[in-house]
Amino acid sequence: MIEQIKEFAKQGWELGECHGMPHWERVERNGLLLATEEVNTTVVRLFAYLHDKWRINNGEDIEHGKRAAENILKLRDTLLAGLTDEEFEQLRKACELHTVRHRTGDITIDTCFDADRLDLSRVGITPNPQKMATERGAYYAANLNEFYTATI
Repeated sequence: MIEQIKEFAKQGWELGECHGMPHWERVERNGLLLATEEVNTTVVRLFAYLHDKWRINNGEDIEHGKRAAENILKLRDTLLAGLTDEEFEQLRKACELHTVRHRTGDITIDTCFDADRLDLSRVGITPNPQKMATERGAYYAANLNEFYTATI
């Protein structure tokens, strides 16, 4: 499923690398590094490639999460048909809320948030441990040298 989603995400992408494939691959890596046993890594990996897919620019686009959630609904019976209802809802919520919520209390969704936040340095922002949604995210934001060299 993930390979089909990667291909889908690339289709029609015109905004370059800032919010494109290099970022999406780092978010996937970050999410896998952050994941604990309780985290659904399928959802985290899908989030990595879909959360920015419907951005309209590389600047401030606060509605892109909402657009992603709406468009993901259109994929429910095709590319995302293999997900359980719970997985689908976690993915949809993670995409919808990643720009407007700090934390949800759902470890899978919160891992998605932190996986994205830990890549903020690409736009000149140092990840802030106090703005992370998970303990592991806060740890790595406070220990960026260790984070950048960590392996999955």
